[in-house]
Amino acid sequence: MAIQPTNIEHSLSDTDSIVTKTDLNGVITYANEDYVRISGFSLDELIGASHSIVHHPDMPSEAFTDLWTTVKNHRPWSGLIKNMHKDGGYYWVIANITPDYENGQLIGYMAVRTKPTKQQISYTADIYRRFKQGKAHGYKIENGDVFKDSITNWCDFLRNFTIKHRIIAVI
Repeated sequence: MAIQPTNIEHSLSDTDSIVTKTDLNGVITYANEDYVRISGFSLDELIGASHSIVHHPDMPSEAFTDLWTTVKNHRPWSGLIKNMHKDGGYYWVIANITPDYENGQLIGYMAVRTKPTKQQISYTADIYRRFKQGKAHGYKIENGDVFKDSITNWCDFLRNFTIKHRIIAVI
């Protein structure tokens, strides 16, 4: 049975440090006590499950595409993620995900998550909403960073020019 999202927020404390490890396919192989408590799932439900068990439907696919592209290129990724609690509620995290090596071999990924600020959540939630609505024109997600493309910024800057200023700029 699919979990139905609710508007119940589960906030992390300032000292929470959520740690998980996954295999190369995103299947959870380790979860610390903070992750178990904050996600609402038992350790038995988490180990062996796909990490997508906590993906919130408000998250744009572009964020996960960027995440997987980055880590599969053996680079760390850091960004905001809205996860879903087992009860349908949600919690925001700053996720720091890095390739996990053993004896020089890539064996999976390790993620450490902490509490974001209200400002980080507000900014990112707005842009993620735009992506989900197909209205994120000019915004990018790259290595976890969410920002407006510089070319779009330049076009927006020019768009605010009056006709007189455009003519002067061309001359």
